[in-house]
Amino acid sequence: MTGFDFQQAGKKVLQIEQEGLAELAQYINDDFSLACEKIFHCQGRVIVMGMGKSGHIGHKIAATFASTGTPSFFVHPGEASHGDLGMVTEKDIVLAISNSGEASEILALIPVLKRKQILLICMTRSPQSTMGKAADIHLCIKVPKEACPLGLAPTTSTTATLVMGDALAIALLRARGFTAEDFALSHPGGALGRKLLLHVSDLMNKEDDIPRVSKEATLREALVEITRKKLGMTVICDDNMLINGIFTDGDLRRIF
Repeated sequence: MTGFDFQQAGKKVLQIEQEGLAELAQYINDDFSLACEKIFHCQGRVIVMGMGKSGHIGHKIAATFASTGTPSFFVHPGEASHGDLGMVTEKDIVLAISNSGEASEILALIPVLKRKQILLICMTRSPQSTMGKAADIHLCIKVPKEACPLGLAPTTSTTATLVMGDALAIALLRARGFTAEDFALSHPGGALGRKLLLHVSDLMNKEDDIPRVSKEATLREALVEITRKKLGMTVICDDNMLINGIFTDGDLRRIF
């Protein structure tokens, strides 16, 4: 055992990050409302950009947007400088993320975005940063300090960035009247999607897949049909193919 108090260290991280999020509430302001309005009325997509840890958070923000009714995807700023900027159209909005507001890869894109008249929302810790000054709308994510005792590893700042992204996405979700059914449409492979989207008609056996025999069929013929169709039963039909009853493998066991 090291003798180090890991629990206390972990609790200290939670305390620092909670304090940071409490400070973040003051930045849910008129700029936040304006950003929501612009995104709400956007006829294109929200293109999220960020480098390093901001890029990782950006991926999550784009995914949250996309699954809650706001079309969005992530574009890597470095790749954008080498052709991927062609994915961005004049109808889109760019949400650029950098805690310092000085990410060189994003700064290199700003003149082109301005030339294409693409609305630029920047999420940084300072409106006086280069990105903050260049933004059409600036969202502040300043926090008192990082949870990292060295003040180096992005911790509180990345949490604040993610929460600001969540605040945007969920505010827009509520404004759109987005429902659980809408959510399921973008999650067909998940449990919620299956619960809300899957109908009996999607699973039922149809036509030739349904085991059926005539009333005159022998027990052996019924057993062959049950075995062949693998449903554990067969329907009994009259000459007009109307169902008169069913015969199951349980019925067979009870006979013998």
